[in-house]
Amino acid sequence: MRESMIDSTFPLVDNHRHLSGNVRLETILALGREHDIPLPADTVESLRPHAQVIAPQPGLMDFIAKFEWAVKVLADYDACRRIAYENMEDARREGLAYLELRFSPWFMAEPHGLDPAGVVEAVVDGARAGTRDFGVGVGLIGVLSRTYGPALVTRELDALLHAAVDLVALDLAGDEAGQPGELFVAHMQRGREAGLHITVHAGEAAGPESVWQAIDALGAERIGHGVRAVEDPALLDALVERGIGVEQSLTSNVQTSTVSSYAAHPLRRFLEHGVRVSINTDDPGISGIDLAHEYNVAAPAAGLTREQIRQAQRNALAIAFLSEEEKARLTLQAQLKP
Repeated sequence: MRESMIDSTFPLVDNHRHLSGNVRLETILALGREHDIPLPADTVESLRPHAQVIAPQPGLMDFIAKFEWAVKVLADYDACRRIAYENMEDARREGLAYLELRFSPWFMAEPHGLDPAGVVEAVVDGARAGTRDFGVGVGLIGVLSRTYGPALVTRELDALLHAAVDLVALDLAGDEAGQPGELFVAHMQRGREAGLHITVHAGEAAGPESVWQAIDALGAERIGHGVRAVEDPALLDALVERGIGVEQSLTSNVQTSTVSSYAAHPLRRFLEHGVRVSINTDDPGISGIDLAHEYNVAAPAAGLTREQIRQAQRNALAIAFLSEEEKARLTLQAQLKP
């Protein structure tokens, strides 16, 4: 049996997980039957190639296309509530102490014409119930799906800010190359003014200039993926100097063809440079992985030593959108676990 690289005496945290990227195949089938929604398959195994990445995709948007069936079955608010609740159950099964779960209400609402504000309310309800029943802390992050363009993103932002008290942060995700961050400066400013932390997908489908823009113009405190920041040593220095966290996801980056293989992933170089980079799942349902896989399989394949993996685990708590008191409480709980 492979020895675990996870430090069981320290909290296990996932900073970067998408709600709609972690919908169980069984749940897609069940919701399809419940709402009489035609699906391309009627068993888990026959559905898998339609809703899960089996081989690397040509690019980010091809990867995102795999979300189709997970969101197509979100026919009502109860379905949205259900997948949020099940995400919390999955987090407990994985041994997580705290999960930062992000979601785009417009992306979830669109297939069946739901009200994005109602989607936000349902996700909040489901996540809260999951925390109560499974004992895993959660920080909800509202995603602005830049793929829709600035006008629709404004409406998505309105829905999220209506429930800002229930969120910890705002994120900008989607078509990074086609909808650059320059189009969303005012949106992120509104998020900051509402008291939300800011994390931005950057340096995944575009280069270091996208990361610079995110930290200088969008106010990003963390960067999602940020893989191509490694191309600019001055940018790596800036990430260290400003204490900006980088949420990396090894398997996802291989599957989107952001990198060619685990071995080619620059995560180790980020750690060696002193960047506060963490290991995350991104879309575990789409990718067919869990956080243990990323620590025990992907990270060693990317050339990380045991100590570097443990450092990434410590970084995940350090960059979490939690108070220092909450971080200390999670650390104590992990140390007291039998």
